[in-house]
Amino acid sequence: MARPIYVRFETPSDLADKALQLVQVASETGKVRVGTNEVTKSSERSEAKLVVMAEDVDPVEILVHIPMLCEEKRIPYLYVPKKQRLGQSAGLSKSAASVAVVEPGEAKGLLDELATQFPNLKK
Repeated sequence: MARPIYVRFETPSDLADKALQLVQVASETGKVRVGTNEVTKSSERSEAKLVVMAEDVDPVEILVHIPMLCEEKRIPYLYVPKKQRLGQSAGLSKSAASVAVVEPGEAKGLLDELATQFPNLKK
């Protein structure tokens, strides 16, 4: 299956797993914003430290603006394969198209690691 138009680069599976782990720890010990509207608001306000988006979102138009907004505000972003796992990592019983990590809590080291690897993924 072809990648959706908002997926600008491939996220290796080990980094996707770390991103899900970061979302889980941040939702338990820090602060996350779940859902595209909340992610958009926290990104526009430059509150987001990292944005994680699911690749299996339908319709794709939901997330098309997020990568451009993140690049404009210089917020690193990553992709995970499944919205169901992203929602579970954020502590929800349903799926989530996107999540913004606002305060990493105990996952600060993981956030720093993912943020430093982000520029290499875009090449």
